[in-house]
Amino acid sequence: MVAEQAKIAVPATAPSPQPSPSRGEGAGLFSIPVRIYYEDTDVGGVVYYANYLRFLERARTDWLRAAGFELDVIQRDMKAVFVVRRVEADYHSPALLGNMITVTAEPTEVGASKLVIRQRVLRADELLLSATVTLAFIASDLSGPIRMPPTLRAAMKSTILPIA
Repeated sequence: MVAEQAKIAVPATAPSPQPSPSRGEGAGLFSIPVRIYYEDTDVGGVVYYANYLRFLERARTDWLRAAGFELDVIQRDMKAVFVVRRVEADYHSPALLGNMITVTAEPTEVGASKLVIRQRVLRADELLLSATVTLAFIASDLSGPIRMPPTLRAAMKSTILPIA
């Protein structure tokens, strides 16, 4: 029986998607590729609306990692965490099962304990979602906002794109 089993064509495994920081002189539009899997969609193959928040979170986490900061290290060494305070999102067009999308993270404001990031989800050049996410930098014991260390704040500020 084993010899009679049908041969199934298995596509070559693609490498894991890697973040693609697009860095110009002192600027920081950052993006990651995301493939849409069945687990991301409803029965009709359309991405469930709340899953876009997961994609945005991944891009922000990878943006921070590319800047040299790991969330677990911030929590352990700085005794702080980033929490989402506000999300404003506009859905323009749906992502579909099998799509390869790009999720961007572009900081627009860095305060003492506040970070505002503009994010987009694109399929090629088509805008699927645009969002503005406001994060607060708070003590890891959840006692309230604290000031970001100067090194963290400076690294984030260095990625803000200049206004053209």
